[in-house]
Amino acid sequence: MARYGKEHKQATRQRIIEAAGRRFKRDGINGSGVAVLMSDAGLTNGAFYAHFASKDDLVVNAVAQQLRDLAESLDAMAGDGGVEQLVRAYLSVEHRDHPAEGCPSAALLDEIGRCGQATKRAYTDGVVAIADDIAARLAPHDPASLRLAVLTAYAGMVGTLQLARALADEQLSQAVLEQGISNALALLSVPKPS
Repeated sequence: MARYGKEHKQATRQRIIEAAGRRFKRDGINGSGVAVLMSDAGLTNGAFYAHFASKDDLVVNAVAQQLRDLAESLDAMAGDGGVEQLVRAYLSVEHRDHPAEGCPSAALLDEIGRCGQATKRAYTDGVVAIADDIAARLAPHDPASLRLAVLTAYAGMVGTLQLARALADEQLSQAVLEQGISNALALLSVPKPS
């Protein structure tokens, strides 16, 4: 049997984590079995335990990776427009309509709350890093002073996105997104453009 090098094993592990993150956001953690997760990664079930001790181990890694990806995405969303542009991109129709490519909080928060401590720790670390990055944009000399305000605004944005996804009425869904943008900007004291 051919043995693969360390780099191949790491690349395969990363492929599984990324595929699992998308599947979890689409079908939920509990709605995603190992067989489907491995199939998404183009691998057999037998390969799973060469990379992870358990499904919970994969969940921890996928949640952490999804939050790192979100942090990078939010940074790109902010661009030159700063926090307002970030909020508008997060609460966009495009983000609403593509949960598998979006925020893990909006797709998985209820399940993460029922996960074990390792998953909750990975989630906490990732969300705090995101909040601290946003706070640093708003108060570069004292970002810690805005951590709770940013976390509260983020919670509102997550809930807004979840509600907008659940509504069958397109017009109402879009109105909820727009109101969520106004609420988040007000909470973060980001002035509205004239």
